[in-house]
Amino acid sequence: MKKENFNKNLEIYAEGSKYLMPTYNRLPVVFTRAKMQYLWDADGKKYLDFIAGYGCLNVGHSNSFVVKKVKQQIGKIMQSSNIYYNEPQVELAKKLCEITGFGQKVFFANSGTESVEGAIKLARKYSMEKFHSEKRFEIISFHKSFHGRTLGALAATAQPEKQNEFKPILEGFKYAELNDIDSVKEKINANTCAIIIEPVQGEGGVNVADKKFMVQIREACDKNGILLILDEIQTGFGRTGSMFAYQNFGVTPDIMVVAKSLGGGMPIGAIISTSEVASVFKPGSHGSTFGGNAASCSAGCAVIEYMVKNNLPERAKVLGNYFMNKLKQLADKYSIIKEVRGMGLMIGMEFSQPVADDLVKKALSDGIVINKISAETLRFLPTLIVTKKNINTLINWLNKNIKDL
Repeated sequence: MKKENFNKNLEIYAEGSKYLMPTYNRLPVVFTRAKMQYLWDADGKKYLDFIAGYGCLNVGHSNSFVVKKVKQQIGKIMQSSNIYYNEPQVELAKKLCEITGFGQKVFFANSGTESVEGAIKLARKYSMEKFHSEKRFEIISFHKSFHGRTLGALAATAQPEKQNEFKPILEGFKYAELNDIDSVKEKINANTCAIIIEPVQGEGGVNVADKKFMVQIREACDKNGILLILDEIQTGFGRTGSMFAYQNFGVTPDIMVVAKSLGGGMPIGAIISTSEVASVFKPGSHGSTFGGNAASCSAGCAVIEYMVKNNLPERAKVLGNYFMNKLKQLADKYSIIKEVRGMGLMIGMEFSQPVADDLVKKALSDGIVINKISAETLRFLPTLIVTKKNINTLINWLNKNIKDL
């Protein structure tokens, strides 16, 4: 390590704290280089990553195949305007329709939150036009859900602590309990247009929907002429052991929103729907200046190609089971671990005491990047190219440090 670079992390951290808005509880490390499941900070220290950009990097950091495709594209054209098609946009839309099975039309946005906003508009417009009722705009979501931070997505996010500072929030949202079909049916009325649900709640605690419950939700939607919107922003693209989490449940949505790992690190989101639902969107109904730009769409095409070629969903399933079993062995060993839950390589570990923050900081100092979603809960979202050796490294670290607690 060069002497002049020592404490570069703290230097950049201080500068960032001076000029950037304080919207995150940032840790005093600045990553300047990454490759697959590893990160290096400004002082040259190497880290094993079990967050993967909050699930954005299923194919790994700076995946060579994705980087090559993006470089080729930006050397030709990055952005034109959405009054024209671009080739990667058309190619990616086709790929998304093919791999989802139900999808027939796609709208590209720049993020998951934007995709949720568009899905809310699409569901409301479809329902109002189909049923000729301006009152049919209510949407049911679920307690502990997370759908984004803009005002529409925030209204769907049933976490009062995130909403209270920004009231009044968008009207027309009702909140039910995950895995309680009666609580859903109580909320359905003549004005309900859609139900939006994460098959596995990410930010809310890695809470997994029951298969029976998902089937009951689909049946309730069909019975009442309600659209089913699946938020697969975090669960999509192999994360849960299938290409999309809904494929584990035997149900299909009417609208699905995706983002995060679709771009392999590039900013992109998408709304995927049937042709019937999409038909209510006309020129001017919705739009995005940068949505569907050629650079991000070329990344999306490369991500899907790499994921299919290397069968990453199956890898996530196998390694997820291995990881989960190792964590459950720790839970059997230490009473402070309250529960281990998840699906594929999307796993939460809940403690009976507020120790998550200390564990995150200690792990960082030891070269392991993990994430807390509450004072009591850790969330693990490694890249899907993580190895058993990597998992064992984390398990051994957890064993030692939980024992020290």
